[in-house]
Amino acid sequence: MKLTDKRAWMALLLMPVFFSCATYNQSMQAYYDNMRTGQYDKALEKLESNNLIKKDRNKLLYMLEAGRIYRLKNDFVTSNIYFNQADQFIESTSKSASDLLVGNLVNPMHQVYRGEDFEQFMLHYYKALNYSALGQPDEAVVEARRISLSTTAQSDKFANKENRYSKDAFSLNLQGMIYEMAGDMNNAFIAYRNAADLYLAAGNSYYGVSLPAQLQQDLLRSAAAMGFTEEQARYEKLFKVSLQKTTAGAGELILFMEEGQAPVKEERSYMLSNAGTGGFFNFTDEYGYHSSLPFNHHDYHISDTKLSSIRTIRVAVPTYRVNYPNPASKSISVNGNVYTPQVAQNLNSVAVSILKERFLTELANALARQLTKKLVEKGTQAAAESIAKKKDSDDDKDSDAEKEKKRKKREENAKAVGEAAGFVMNMINTVTEKADTRNWQSLPAFISYVRIPLAAGENTITLQQNGVSKTITVTAGKGLQLLGASVN
Repeated sequence: MKLTDKRAWMALLLMPVFFSCATYNQSMQAYYDNMRTGQYDKALEKLESNNLIKKDRNKLLYMLEAGRIYRLKNDFVTSNIYFNQADQFIESTSKSASDLLVGNLVNPMHQVYRGEDFEQFMLHYYKALNYSALGQPDEAVVEARRISLSTTAQSDKFANKENRYSKDAFSLNLQGMIYEMAGDMNNAFIAYRNAADLYLAAGNSYYGVSLPAQLQQDLLRSAAAMGFTEEQARYEKLFKVSLQKTTAGAGELILFMEEGQAPVKEERSYMLSNAGTGGFFNFTDEYGYHSSLPFNHHDYHISDTKLSSIRTIRVAVPTYRVNYPNPASKSISVNGNVYTPQVAQNLNSVAVSILKERFLTELANALARQLTKKLVEKGTQAAAESIAKKKDSDDDKDSDAEKEKKRKKREENAKAVGEAAGFVMNMINTVTEKADTRNWQSLPAFISYVRIPLAAGENTITLQQNGVSKTITVTAGKGLQLLGASVN
């Protein structure tokens, strides 16, 4: 049988092995479907029986999803048990040498998942809402302080570079609400101011969200409460609005409304060609523009000689597919008054923008991964060929002609063995080249919020979204309450 025929048969035999596994999102689809249709017990069963998310490398995703589903079941205690475990995991887990190795030799899907930056901020959001629902404002304040720590770490990560996700305006706004709920109006003012400054510095719009009118009023009100008259006047001038006088009555409620599903992480492939100009690769981006990728191969311990042997290579990088593009029209009715929630968080914009910001980094890492695999492939082929050459030895009685004939035959056989070994490695490298498409998929696409004055006793609140209504009951108390809701 010819070598080309052998390769074809080997490819056919290997395909079921390499292509039998579903994608991460497909493997979790039954869980997501049950969760989004409100069948939370069934969703929990699917989560617990899913082998993929139970793997050690996906431990964080399991804890995040478990915390989310128990929150939807209104079991806030169990929800925060899982969320606290997730928080501790993020804080204590660092990249190991073996984790980096498996990422370079296989793909990043086999590395330990540590979460996207915005997922950590969303973790604080859910924990704070759980503590509010449990009547534990002091514990919620701990989350407010954790937001400060996360913000500092994120800012240090990118040194406050422009056009980078170095802070999260939604979390800073939430931080102000938490401090206000706990009666700490000074820190509430600082948090509201930090959030507003982030919007102002970005031209009144930050990652798909316009500066909320409610945030403007909360900042002005907290400044007035602290007697910061100069600050109040300065921001009234910046906002071009004045503080609206309101009466809290029997307390207030900040209601968060979640809708849609966060974008799905998928894979996009690019063909890179060696420009032959000392570490530059050419590629065509998703918009059809030809671009150049600067690639410092020495950082990845790849020599000039080895780099020059590579002409064209395929790489895979993650991308997001938005499946809930726009927030729905919605309104809140309570005590004869109607309120319109304002968008506070746009996870579509945040998720998509973050990947765009690190696109070249993802591309360079994918290129380094494939170059490493390619060099392993060439090394495997050479090693197999060398071993095959040593298998036979010439008989001393053979004539020179017979010895030469045997030598050529050995070289032919060795070359065939080497090419076959190289081909197998090439097949493995090709089908294992995958981008990391894992994410906290049960997050919403949008979060809107509204501040509602409450009457004494029970308040019946009607939520309306795209013609669908839902009623919840909230008992007024002293001060501010935080509550999350959704309309399925």
